Amino acid sequence: MSTYTTDRASPFTRAVVSSMRRLYPEALADQSFDNTGLLLEAPFDPIRRQMNSVLLTIDLTKAVADEAIERKDCVVVAYHPIIFRGFKSLTLSDCQQQSILRLALEGISVYSPHTAVDAAPGGLADWLADIVTGHLPSPEPATHTAQPEKDSPETIEEEEGGGVEAEAEADASTEQPAEAKKKPQRPRMSLQRTYSKPTYPSHRPVDTSKADLDPSSVDHTRSVISPVTGVEGFEGAGFGRLVTFNESQPLTHLVERIAHGVGSPKGFPLAIPQGKQVEDIQIRTVGVSAGSGHSVLKGVEADLLFTGELSHHEALAATEKGQCVITLFHSNSERGYLSSVLKEKLTEVLKEEWERVRNEVAEAQELTPEWEDAVKDEDVLVECSERDRDPFGVVILQSSKQEGKPLS
Repeated sequence: MSTYTTDRASPFTRAVVSSMRRLYPEALADQSFDNTGLLLEAPFDPIRRQMNSVLLTIDLTKAVADEAIERKDCVVVAYHPIIFRGFKSLTLSDCQQQSILRLALEGISVYSPHTAVDAAPGGLADWLADIVTGHLPSPEPATHTAQPEKDSPETIEEEEGGGVEAEAEADASTEQPAEAKKKPQRPRMSLQRTYSKPTYPSHRPVDTSKADLDPSSVDHTRSVISPVTGVEGFEGAGFGRLVTFNESQPLTHLVERIAHGVGSPKGFPLAIPQGKQVEDIQIRTVGVSAGSGHSVLKGVEADLLFTGELSHHEALAATEKGQCVITLFHSNSERGYLSSVLKEKLTEVLKEEWERVRNEVAEAQELTPEWEDAVKDEDVLVECSERDRDPFGVVILQSSKQEGKPLS
C-alpha cells in the first residue's frame, strides 16, 4: 500500500485546523473582503513527514517560509492571508507564490485566521484593550514632551552596537607638496551623525509575574464597536472596542502602558490637536482596533483612537475634531498577541484535538508502519516566528542636536 496521499493533508494538519476553528470560527471573520481558513493544504507523505509543530507568524514572508522549512514545521498559522484573490497562475517569479509552492513541496500547510481573531472575545481587540487599561507599578512614571537639547556637540562617536554613520573627512594618508597645501581648498564637511540600526518591538510576551504591566486592571467599561452575531458560543464578538475609564487617565500613562504592552518599541506615532501639550491631555474614552483601523473607528466618538495605522487624512481629521491618535505601524498592533495569548491557547486546544484525530485515524483504516509512527507521535509544539517583523523599523538619530520643535 502506498504511503503517499494526494487527496489528504497530514493528520496533524487536520488537528491544527480544527483547533483554530474552535478558537476562532471562520464565521467571525469579515466576509466582505477577508480570506480566512486553510489556504494551503499540503499532501501528506508519512515517510518524510514534518514535525508535529506549528509556526505562528503575522506575515508569511520568504524569510518566514525559510524558517518553517528549516524547522520542518507541519503548519504555518499566518495571521494575514497570503492569498487574498484567486490566482490565474502559480509561478516561481512571484515572491508570494514562490513561498506557497516551496511550502507545498515540503508538505507544509498554511492556515490564516485574520479578522476572526480580531472579532473573537479574548481576541486581538480585547488584548489591545487590556493593554490600554493595564496598570504599571505605582506610581506610574511621568512622561514629558522632549525639549530641544542645548549645546549639543557638533560631532559624536558611533555607539557600541554600530549604526549608520554619515561623514566626510579629509584624506590625510597622502603627503602633498608644500605648494599644493597652500592652495585654497573647498570646504569639507566634518559633521558626523550616527543613526541607530532599525529597531522593532520585542517578540517576548509581557511577563505579568514581574508586575511590569498588569493588564485590564484600571477600572473601566468596554463595549464592542461593530458586533458580530449568530455564532454560537461567541456572544460578545465583534470588531473594535470602546473603552470608557471610570476616571480620566493622563495620555502620558497610556503611552507608557502601550509601549510596555506591545514590546517596548523605540517609538511610535502620536497625533494630538494643535495647541495641546501631551502631558496636559486627559483621556476618558479610547477606541481600539488592530491593524488598519479606519473602517472600524470611523465615526467613533473617543478621546483617543488606538490602532495599527491610519492614513494621513484620517489622522488629520481626527485631530481637527480634538481627538488624539496612537498608531503602531500596522502589524505591531497584532504581533504581540501571538506570543502573549495565541501560543498558549493553541497549545492547550491542539493537545486535545491531536489526541482525538490520532484515535480516529487509528480506528478508521489499516495503517502502514509509517502511518503508525505518525499517529503514535504524541508531541505537540507551537512556536512564534523569530523572523516575522513589520516592514518598518524605527531609526533614531543618536546624540545629535535636535532640529525642529517639540510636539505641541
